[in-house]
This record gives sequence, structure tokens and C-alpha cells, in this order.
Amino acid sequence: MELMILMRPITIMMSKSKLPSVLGIAAALLLASGCHRAGAYRGLSQAVESPVQGAKVVAVYVPWFGDPEHIKVGYRTDDPAVLRRQIDKAKDLGVQAFAVDWYGERRPFLDRSYALMQQVASQSRFKVALMYDETEEDNGQATEESLAAMAKAYDAYLRPGAPGRDAYLEYNGRPVIFIFPKRGHTDWNRVRAQVNTWPVSPLLIYKDDPPPQYASAFDGNYAWVHPSKGWARDGSDWGKEYLEAFYKKMQSRPDKIAVGTAWPGFDDTKASWGLDRHIDERCGKTFEDTLHLFHFYNQVKPMPFLMVATWNDYEEGTAIESGVGRKCASPATNASHRDGF
Repeated sequence: MELMILMRPITIMMSKSKLPSVLGIAAALLLASGCHRAGAYRGLSQAVESPVQGAKVVAVYVPWFGDPEHIKVGYRTDDPAVLRRQIDKAKDLGVQAFAVDWYGERRPFLDRSYALMQQVASQSRFKVALMYDETEEDNGQATEESLAAMAKAYDAYLRPGAPGRDAYLEYNGRPVIFIFPKRGHTDWNRVRAQVNTWPVSPLLIYKDDPPPQYASAFDGNYAWVHPSKGWARDGSDWGKEYLEAFYKKMQSRPDKIAVGTAWPGFDDTKASWGLDRHIDERCGKTFEDTLHLFHFYNQVKPMPFLMVATWNDYEEGTAIESGVGRKCASPATNASHRDGF
């Protein structure tokens, strides 16, 4: 792949000395995957050193590997040594935080993994945040489970003196909690009322738009991996129009925090819940293009965070930890990056 594809649209808008760090991430990941020409990275060598107008790069992390309900990837996410290596690698790529998928006490394995992650992050001068997954069960307990999860979050991870508390991601002095909705049956106004009793209330950031009656319960919104017009059988719809609509919508909401998102592709055929949905990686071009859209709209209205979806979700084909565009790489290159290391 010609990495100048990545450079060309950006240099129209800014000088080379101001290239954002996300381009360095893209270049490094393309190199890791073998999707590049020899020596091309030298043209982007300074990209990793420049900030994205203050935006922190937050990669979504799934902490369930080692749980028998999920596929084997060659490591366990409840192993502190694994977490330390992953954090070191993320930092090398310019990632500054992990948003960790979390279900409260509904999934004890994930909760234990997150507890370890927060402590290791503290030791590594890295940041972490919770991404709370709403229950999928239609049993009338969604609100009670969400209230219990927020209580657990505060007591275990966010109260003063909690193990690794200094590693928790904040914005303007407030902890950030991302919300991943499922069936939408939670009464988020009750959740908002509960967390407002904390000494410092958290920022609740919801995926896309919440139900209208709960809009005031949230402080912002983030985009997620999504095609624009439906899941194309050939994976050709990578979400351009969806992302453009998201960014334009958030520009009209000055009181809400916008979190942009980039992704390398999507393929849920390895997931037990998969529906044969695909977004083609296009040899790394999907990642480049979603990053480019973030950069463009970030200049119009600066955003505090860029979310990368994801660091290590191999079941839905969005993992970046071992490089992007790997379907275009040689078998030898793929073998050298197998199992995420």
C-alpha cells in the first residue's frame, strides 16, 4: 500500500509539522501488518510526536479472553503480565487510555480483569475508563442492574483511595464512563440521579443517541462501528455517511461532549453472537479514512477524545493491536503477529 494515500488529503489542510498523532498510529499499524512499501514510514516519522489538538486517543479493550465463553487468542486478559505488555505497546503507538468493556457484577471474569487493568495502568502511568454494557435481558431489571453497576463502579474503582484510582480517565476533573446500550430499557434519569450523589459526578457518554426522555441524563455521545446504509454483503459500506452525520449533529450540540471514532473494519464471523456482518478493511484504508474524518471535523469543533474501536476484539474483527490491513499482508507477516503479540 502507498502510505502517501494517507498523507495526501491531510497535507491539503495543514503543514507537515502539524500532522496529528493519529496518523502516526495509522502508519505504525500499517507497518505492523506488513501493508506498506519499504521505507515509506520515514515520511510519517514525526507524526507520532504531534498532538491532535488536545484529543486523547482511547482504544476500546475487551477483557474477556481466558473466559471459556470466548475464543482463544493466545493470552488471558486476567494476567497482569499480559496487561502490562499491552499497555506498553499501546503507549508506543500513541494510545493514551483503554475504555474497558464492563458489565458490573453480571460478568465476574470481566470485572476481575478490569480491576487488574486499573492497578497495572496506575503502575504504568496509563489511563483507563469503564464502558458499561447495558443488559440484553428483557426482564424488567435493566434499571436495577445499572444502578447496582454504578454503585459497584464507585465503591471499587472511583472512590478516593480505590486501588489504581489515579489511573482513571477524567475530563475537566470528572471521571468518564462510556455507556454501551443494548435493549434501551434502563431508566437513565434514575441512574443520573444516583451518580449525582457522588462527591464528583461522572460524565456519562452514550453511544449515538439515547431515547429522547433520557437525553438530559448524558453529557455527550460517541460514534461506533456502523455502516451508513446497512451491512453490505461485500463489506464495502465502511460508514462514511454515518460518521459525517454524527459529527455534523454533534456540532449543533455545543453543550454535549463529542467523541469521534475510528475503526479498521468489522467481521463478526468468529463471534458466537455473530450475524455475518462485514466492513472491509480495504488493506488499511478503512482505518485511514475513519481517522481522516475525525481529523477533519476535529478542526471544526475540537473533541476531547478519539475512540479507536477496538484494541483487541478479535471476535468482531476490529482489533488493531497486531496491525491493520492484515488480510493484505504476507503469510509470514501474519504468522509473526499471531495471537496479538
